[in-house]
Amino acid sequence: MGEYEQVVVGVGGRAGVSAEEVCGLVEEALRGAGLGRGAVTALATVESKTGEAGIAEAAKRFGVPLIGYPAERLAGVPVERPSEAAAAAVGTPSVAEAAALAGGGRLLVPKRRSAAATCAVATAEAHDLRHHGDAEVVDAGAGLVDLAVNVRSDTPPAWLKERIAGSLDALAAYPDGRAARAAVAARHGLPAERVLLTAGAAEAFVLLARALRPARPVVVHPQFTEPEAALRDAGHRVDRVLLREADGFRLDPAAVPDDADLVVVGNPTNPTSVLHPAATLAALARPGRTLVVDEAFMDAVPGEREALAGRTDLPGLVVLRSLTKTWGLAGLRIGYVLAEPGVIAALERVQPLWPVSTPALVAAEACVSPAALAEADAAARRIAVDRAHLLAGLAEFEELTVVAAAEAPFVLVRVDRAAEVRTRLRALGFAVRRGDTFPGLGPDWLRVAVRGRAVTGRFLQALDRALALTSR
Repeated sequence: MGEYEQVVVGVGGRAGVSAEEVCGLVEEALRGAGLGRGAVTALATVESKTGEAGIAEAAKRFGVPLIGYPAERLAGVPVERPSEAAAAAVGTPSVAEAAALAGGGRLLVPKRRSAAATCAVATAEAHDLRHHGDAEVVDAGAGLVDLAVNVRSDTPPAWLKERIAGSLDALAAYPDGRAARAAVAARHGLPAERVLLTAGAAEAFVLLARALRPARPVVVHPQFTEPEAALRDAGHRVDRVLLREADGFRLDPAAVPDDADLVVVGNPTNPTSVLHPAATLAALARPGRTLVVDEAFMDAVPGEREALAGRTDLPGLVVLRSLTKTWGLAGLRIGYVLAEPGVIAALERVQPLWPVSTPALVAAEACVSPAALAEADAAARRIAVDRAHLLAGLAEFEELTVVAAAEAPFVLVRVDRAAEVRTRLRALGFAVRRGDTFPGLGPDWLRVAVRGRAVTGRFLQALDRALALTSR
């Protein structure tokens, strides 16, 4: 089995089935495929069985999420060993095989039975961790409205362009990051030795993967996929904690394994747009663990409530920030890391020489000035109003399910035949981000960037047309 494959175990059981029986059957099936307990990424079943105590407890013992699928969805999944009795009882000819295969892939172990339980094992290629929103608009042609990339529209502002342009006369000299580093430190009330400037926040994930030697790194998904990709590229075996739609994609700290010595989580999270309480994330910090919180979109939250940036009381805390989203600097690449001095020094040792250009350093210093921070907060408040308008419009469509607790400059939407809807939206002039490349999401998800009322109005009209065409 390849490193990027994932294993899903479909399970079924009679009322009252024990966790011991479910776990025993699953372990037997795994042995038949030459797999250990740690290979399992999720247990899956029909929705009506997710409340069965023995099945729920089995998922907890394996340390993986329990995914529940509607019976009508499982009924459409071809299975090797159908059962008329199962079809009559729960609406699908095989809960175990259909649930294992519902996310795609191939069957490794066909349905096995015990006295009161069934299980089947499937594997599939993992999500494309290197797919990002910009792929939706590359070579798209003129006139396509970009709702796939989460960079604020109409940026960078004129004053920032002027500051960047003014730095070009200094390009003959090597970059000197001391002033920008001091400015970022002052912005968060920290000493400069707690700050590292990077070529965008994404570079920081590569540095962390190279500098740290975690025994059990864990990435909380769905979230930005570069942290896991960087860890895997550096040779680390990565475990996942998959948050559930049924829980609003909110994090329970107890879901993170106690022995995880590196935990990565986004806040607010891309692509779910969920803002986790600072206290929830702080509960993950402990001696011997590095807690990486990706706050790339925190400056799009009015008042930056729930931020951990600037905190020095939490052991092992590493906070990443980006200046590319709010200020429209994705092409310039500028971000930074906030951490204890020892971690900053370790990251700096594996960082290339002069990683941040002079124009990017000038931009960093400018974007953390008091006037710029006030402008960013005003923009965050406008985004909140525009997001509310988008959510209200999306709520009018019965075909959609929206993650309503959105706090970032994008929203996550579930819709049947999402790939077809996305294709039809492109034909109508709008690019949205596919969601199936995010671990924890399936083929029914799309991410939509927040834009102004006029653009949103045109998008909602196009969406109405796309849904009507798709339903034919």
